[in-house]
Amino acid sequence: MSDHYERVKIELQQMKEVENEAAADEEQLPPASVSPIPADVSFTARRDLSKSSINGRSRSKSRSKADGRERQVNGKQLPYLTPQKSDYSQGQSRVSDEPNLHIKGTAKLLKGKTAANGHVESCQRQTDGKCEHHGKEAKKRRAVTVDTSKAKTSLEALKMSIRQLKWKEFPMGRRTACDIYWHGVSFHDNENIISGQVNKFPGMIEMLRKINLSRAVRTMQELFPEEYNFYPRSWILPEEYQLFSTQIRLLKDNDSTLKPTFIVKPDSGSQGDGIYLIRDPADLRVISGSPIKQSVVQEYIQKPLLIDKLKFDIRLYVLVRSLEPLEIYIAKEGLSRFCTEPYQEPSQKNLSHVFMHLTNYSLNVHSGNFVHSDSCSTGSKRTFSSVLYRLASKGVDIKKVWSDIIALVIKTVIALEPELKVYYQADIPPGKPGPTCFQILGFDILLMKNLKPVLLEVNANPSMRIEHEQEVSPGVFEYVPSPVDEEVKVGVIRDTLRLMDPTQRKQHVTSSTGGGSPEEAIVVETGSDEKEGLADSLPSLCLKQVFPKYTKQFNYLRVVERIATIFLRFLGVKGTMRLGPTSFRTFIRNCKLSNSSFSMASVDILYIDITRRWAGMLPDSREAGMCLQAFIEAFFYLAARRFKALLLREQVLLLLEVCEGALEAQSHSEKPRPHRSHTNPASSQSSAPTTFSSPALTRRRHRPMQLSAKANTEN
Repeated sequence: MSDHYERVKIELQQMKEVENEAAADEEQLPPASVSPIPADVSFTARRDLSKSSINGRSRSKSRSKADGRERQVNGKQLPYLTPQKSDYSQGQSRVSDEPNLHIKGTAKLLKGKTAANGHVESCQRQTDGKCEHHGKEAKKRRAVTVDTSKAKTSLEALKMSIRQLKWKEFPMGRRTACDIYWHGVSFHDNENIISGQVNKFPGMIEMLRKINLSRAVRTMQELFPEEYNFYPRSWILPEEYQLFSTQIRLLKDNDSTLKPTFIVKPDSGSQGDGIYLIRDPADLRVISGSPIKQSVVQEYIQKPLLIDKLKFDIRLYVLVRSLEPLEIYIAKEGLSRFCTEPYQEPSQKNLSHVFMHLTNYSLNVHSGNFVHSDSCSTGSKRTFSSVLYRLASKGVDIKKVWSDIIALVIKTVIALEPELKVYYQADIPPGKPGPTCFQILGFDILLMKNLKPVLLEVNANPSMRIEHEQEVSPGVFEYVPSPVDEEVKVGVIRDTLRLMDPTQRKQHVTSSTGGGSPEEAIVVETGSDEKEGLADSLPSLCLKQVFPKYTKQFNYLRVVERIATIFLRFLGVKGTMRLGPTSFRTFIRNCKLSNSSFSMASVDILYIDITRRWAGMLPDSREAGMCLQAFIEAFFYLAARRFKALLLREQVLLLLEVCEGALEAQSHSEKPRPHRSHTNPASSQSSAPTTFSSPALTRRRHRPMQLSAKANTEN
């Protein structure tokens, strides 16, 4: 061992003379307040200083192995302080060692960055919580760290937001944990996160595919047809092709004057790719020799609201801050995206005119009529508030429009939430370390001529680009800033980060029994913003909380969640999303649903029949067993079998009371099992996972199609 290391050992013995409180004051300040020191402070000087160091950098093999361990000073434990290592991403490293220099007998810390010549370029001095740089006080609150290495298309808006908040960005990732991880695609962009917060929920991409969204909303339509009439009538292809063909044929046979139009959307399509209009099932595009591609066929809204004779839709940004408890925020500003060809009702001649019928920005931007504007109230992309202002000038009650949109958003998230909880528990089982999640969703909404909002789709990864592509010369394109996008999207990202700030986040959720009365109307406030204790220099939040604020008005809709709570209770194995035959039998037995006319043999047949059918409808699934959608179908069947001559909703509610009562009685008589769900199945107000309806039930549930001339006028 060198003389230097011998001297270090001697110094360790002398550390007993240091006061116990000295180490408690030694904290590393954010790099933003790093101050320069003379260039003559070299690594040689640093090594000399290490003789009197309290917590010098480890240099021996034995001490390097002890990294992360603790040593004792006067009987107390002191952590080893090591230089900040470089950040790594995809095998690439950025060398930026920042040695920490502690001077014996003081509570001072010199923090610097090493230059290529071996000199410490900058350092930071801290004494009793005060910074000696320019005599300013150091910030006691550390900077929030954000990993942006996976941000992708939202990167520029995210960078602007982080700068405005004065947080610390790690664009190449970080070896140690960050507070927030910003992913560009899915929760699984980074598989090694065990703490912090991620801006994606497990399963959100799967849930918001066209087919799964249609199933989720359609299940709710069966239970609450009036409340969920904001979603167009849909058919899932190829499994419901025969049903679709039969219903359209009967419709035309009954009224030959009706000529409905339908829009076909590929299940996993985005940005308008693969969307087209048809007038007849025979018009479906089928590749010769191959089955119909998985897609959704919907009624086309033939009478939309027009501005300047152009069809448009609304992109609203919705933050799902939490699933348990459910928290929903809506951005007060959105985007209005206009078609570039004057609208005409669909006919055989104009069905292929995408610039007339489809509002997708990614399609219309290629039109010669597309107008890029620096104004928020003109051009082919405008702010939603500019549209509302124009409508208000014509006497439209825009508060009523906003109220209807808020209700649409809450109801849609309620339909999605239960299945999301199943995904969440599969990825992060109770008791397993993992991050919490939040996510910004893009709701695409169309206003009908009568101002009724219609849900077109929900995007798990809405574009957060704040620039657009512009042709500066023939064949030469460049990205130029988009003022409209920047105004809307930067505010959404910045205020999402503010709400998720781990240093200030508070519980704003009222009790599920709190809030206004069921008759209370949704109030669109004009000027009351939530402050969240944020800096006065930042603008007020552009995100408005709508749930649990309006809990009592919508909590009665959370029926499927209660079914999903039971499903989660009997899953048994952590990390699984499927119910095995033994667990299904246990559910039947514990809820006392079997009797002389419904034996356990019948239970097994029911399980096999429904599970096999759903396995055929979910070909991508690799896990065997009964999924949540299949369990809901089985639950609906059991409810209809037990309580005849009632509406389905009443049947389901009665069966829920039976099951919850039996499980509650059982929980009082025996010790709860360790693997049981984090929610309380006995509570009708609990927040539990939901599911979607199955095609088998759909055939039973679909009412005869009635598209009269009057109905078409309303659409």
